[in-house]
Amino acid sequence: MINKTINLRGTLFLLFLFFSVTSMAQRKARLLVFCKTAGYHHSSIEVGKLAILKLGKENGFDVDTTSKADLFTKKGLKKYQAVVFLSTTGDVLNEEQQSAFQHYIQAGNGFAGVHAATDTEYDWPWFGDLVGAYFAKHPEQQTAVLNVVDKNSIATSHLPDQWQRKDEWYNFKWMTKDPLHVLITIDEHSYDAGPAKMGDYHPMSWYHDFDGGRSFYTALGHTEASYSDPLFLKHLLGGLQYALGTKKMK
Repeated sequence: MINKTINLRGTLFLLFLFFSVTSMAQRKARLLVFCKTAGYHHSSIEVGKLAILKLGKENGFDVDTTSKADLFTKKGLKKYQAVVFLSTTGDVLNEEQQSAFQHYIQAGNGFAGVHAATDTEYDWPWFGDLVGAYFAKHPEQQTAVLNVVDKNSIATSHLPDQWQRKDEWYNFKWMTKDPLHVLITIDEHSYDAGPAKMGDYHPMSWYHDFDGGRSFYTALGHTEASYSDPLFLKHLLGGLQYALGTKKMK
């Protein structure tokens, strides 16, 4: 009887382990789209949120969206593998929330910044290094030529070598000294970059491992039309999958 009881307990324990492991394996990655603005509010945020929700549904990851910063606590961020700053602007996190997000990245999680994410948290140097740059100015929306300088990534392999499209083209007043793996640059000879132009080397999208986590940024995505553009959406998807850790960038 004792041996039978031990065997039964052992069998139940193994079944518990099996179903626990299976459940963990089947658990979807989860993404938080954060779109708080303390400055300019982009009209494309709403269609951007819907587009990312659709990308998640079609590609096997869950998506939550919020414009409230009170989720930026250790407990609030725990269920997410990556956070997207979707055209955030200005000072969007207080000191406690900044600390929680910094520890979140240091724990091995991911970040993706879209367009105005570089117009965010100018007084928080750690965030500048995470996103990779700070916005300066932009000229009027116009068509320009993007040079895809790395076509071996999941965010760019589908793109033409020279990608012509209309958007709002950011100039940056500062870029991190940390190594960035640049994916896309813009040809300033193909459009009027304005007085804040950056010259022959003008990055527009990049990624890097940072402080224990992963960071992807694309300056594209100002226009509402971007979020129905298959080329842009696949570019964005690659960045999200890298940030989530579900796929390697290369």
